[in-house]
Amino acid sequence: MSEITEISPQVKDKNRCNIYVDGSFYCGMKLETAVRSRLKVGQHVEKAFLDEIQLENEKSEAMDRALNFLSASMKTGRQVTDYLKKKGYVPAVCEYVRERLEGYGYVDDAEYCRAYLASASKTKGRRLLEAELKKRGAKAECVEEALASLEGGADSAFAVLSKYMKNREFSRENLSRGFKYLMGKGFDYDDARAALERLGAETEEE
Repeated sequence: MSEITEISPQVKDKNRCNIYVDGSFYCGMKLETAVRSRLKVGQHVEKAFLDEIQLENEKSEAMDRALNFLSASMKTGRQVTDYLKKKGYVPAVCEYVRERLEGYGYVDDAEYCRAYLASASKTKGRRLLEAELKKRGAKAECVEEALASLEGGADSAFAVLSKYMKNREFSRENLSRGFKYLMGKGFDYDDARAALERLGAETEEE
């Protein structure tokens, strides 16, 4: 059994409060919900009880917050749950909202990956694209599927290198730097080498 050690108003939203259990922040909650549930400092409760209260009373509000979060741009499922966690919602509420949004089609990791690659692959290579999608929390199978259909890596590398070399002397040193620049952008060795060759440079093992 845990103990509620503090209930304090949130700074940015006076209609919500922070619940601290055993001296550590546990979750956020509407003041109305806390009052209705008769929560108080010193009360001994099971954390599962707090989870149940928040899920029952705040899943609708959490859904509205998530939809507002999605209104600016597409997000992965994990980005949505991470956002809600930062807002003080317990895992049960975060998963409830994520599952509903995926069911409604508002969150789709596969579509997110395809859209991201369609834009970012013009300036980044496969390795960097994969790393960034994983960092954003896209499901591994969705990342793999999207990358499997990715084409034009050599053309993208050439375009990036051409832009990099613009207004630079066509010297061995600058070409070497250009090659390293491509590698830093996530392009693989073969695509970077091919880009140099298309510029008319003689390539050697870097």
